[in-house]
Amino acid sequence: MLLRATAQWGGRDDLWVFGYASLIARPEFEADEHRLAQVRGWHRALRMRSRVNRGTPEQPGLVFALLPGGSCHGVVYRVPRKRAAAELQRLWLREMPNAVYDPRFLPCRTAHGDVRALAFTLSRQSPNFVAAIAEHELLHVLRHARGRFGTTLEYLLETADALRRRGLRDREIERMVALARSHALV
Repeated sequence: MLLRATAQWGGRDDLWVFGYASLIARPEFEADEHRLAQVRGWHRALRMRSRVNRGTPEQPGLVFALLPGGSCHGVVYRVPRKRAAAELQRLWLREMPNAVYDPRFLPCRTAHGDVRALAFTLSRQSPNFVAAIAEHELLHVLRHARGRFGTTLEYLLETADALRRRGLRDREIERMVALARSHALV
């Protein structure tokens, strides 16, 4: 998959990467520029099972994924061409250790023009996709799921804070944070 993504990028121009959750809170790669951006035809959703980073096989957690439909506000990062191959490898190790995402280049609208950016999407046919989750199930995950990088609740709160600091609103994330507060999880 890395070879395919590298070929799609082409290596002739700077590399753009679209962040919609943890890549906003903790990009962990060097970019020379970042811009607020919108992707149409995709939306952010806490619908991907995490059995390592935010949960375990016995108590899976949830992480955000970019799913088909709607739109998503996030951040695009520009990595200069001369450093892009190395940064892409670092990013790949972080985001794709188990090849759970479907990486693809998506058109992103920014205030300074459109860019084509690498985004980590998820197919609804993926075994890691979680269909609609009932409120009591979400609360159970928020209370109990913990993986090598912390809890699903911490991840939700980090994402909410990162979006808020960028001036971005996500009503579904705000609803989930309010739900956690109303049940004294925060």
